[in-house]
Order: sequence, then C-alpha cells, then structure tokens
Amino acid sequence: MTALVLVGRGRYADPWHDDAATGHRAADVLAEAGLAPELRGTSPTALADVPAGLALLVVVAGTGRTDPGWDGDDAAWAPFHARLESLVAERGVPALVLHQGAHTFTDAPGWAGLVGGRWVPGLSMHPPIGPAVFRPVPGVDHPVVAGLGPVEAYDERYCLLQPAVGSTVLLTTEHEGVEHPVVWQSGGRGRVLYDALGHDVRSYDSPSRIALLRREVDWLVRGPRA
Repeated sequence: MTALVLVGRGRYADPWHDDAATGHRAADVLAEAGLAPELRGTSPTALADVPAGLALLVVVAGTGRTDPGWDGDDAAWAPFHARLESLVAERGVPALVLHQGAHTFTDAPGWAGLVGGRWVPGLSMHPPIGPAVFRPVPGVDHPVVAGLGPVEAYDERYCLLQPAVGSTVLLTTEHEGVEHPVVWQSGGRGRVLYDALGHDVRSYDSPSRIALLRREVDWLVRGPRA
C-alpha cells in the first residue's frame, strides 16, 4: 500500500519549516505502519501519475513565494488543485494534513473545506516554540484518542485555528487559560485528519507524538469511521 507524502516546494515552501526533513520523519512512521512511502515535492504535475491503489495522502507543505516566472501562474496550478480534491473527495483516498498544512493551498478554493478548518492570517498564532502538551478532548469517542494520554513534544502550539462546523476536535492545547483545537477529523468530504503538531524534527523525537501519529495513520488507512 503506497502512501504519498507531498512535501512543500515552489509556492508551497515557506521560510519557517523544513518540509523535507519533517516529511522524511513522517515517512519513517508510515513505513513502520506497513505502508510504502513515496515523497514528492509539490509541483503542477505532482499528481499527474498517482500510484494505483493509493492508500494514504500526507501533506507537509505551507505557503511561500508566488512567482509565475519561477514555478507557474495560478492557471498552471489549477490541474494540481483539481486532482488533489478529486483524490480525497471523489476517489476517497484518506488524507493526513500536518502542521502548516492548515495554511497551504490557499489558492485552491476547496482545500479548507477538505481539511475541515484553517489557519486564519491575522487571527491564528502560536506562542514561542518549546515544550508543549496536547490533550485529548474529554468525552470524545474516537479511535484516534481512545485511551490516549497527554501528548508531550517540543513543538509549536497553534492557537486560534478555525475548525469548520461539523469537524470533530480530538486534541487541544492550552494557552493563557484557553483550550485551542489542534487535531480534528474533518466534517467535509473525504476521510481527513488535521494534526497541527510537527513544526520541526524535534516534534518527531517524542514517543507520545509518534504514538499519536501512528494512531492517526492506522485509523485513516484501516479503521472504521467514528
């Protein structure tokens, strides 16, 4: 079973995240889960030849430099966006969207709906990176968090993300006395989880963060819908 990891490059590579490094760490987890990871940089043709029987799509990309003379204009990227939406919403390929993926593909009209939420410029934020704790939402019945304790990692705590109506928040993090959603199952079309953890490779050094990631992959690929 192939898992395709889309790593940000071109207009989807930002200056704050090492997408290649975190993409490779995520791929290691996929391999341990029995999948065959394939990493591809985002490009207008990145989804033109998707492997048959694709089991999972993982997005590790942000928003960076938009320069038509460098990597194509909006029209050149439109087929990529259409294929992406078709894979998830029509073909039913499960998708795991990591960290800055809540603020990528902003030029794709359907992306926020697929993810079931988004980072809102001027509103969403994070305090300085450091030791962080992410806790399952009490009372939520979902296989990803059933019996899961607090997740501790050296990471950014995304705050004031905006999950869409219908999305199911699974984990939150506390900042200034307020719990902020960081992991959710999208209520939109397709089988999609968003996970705000994973700013850099230090997040993947945490056993509890890896345990969460393994649960997410297992549910997306093999588990029943909650």
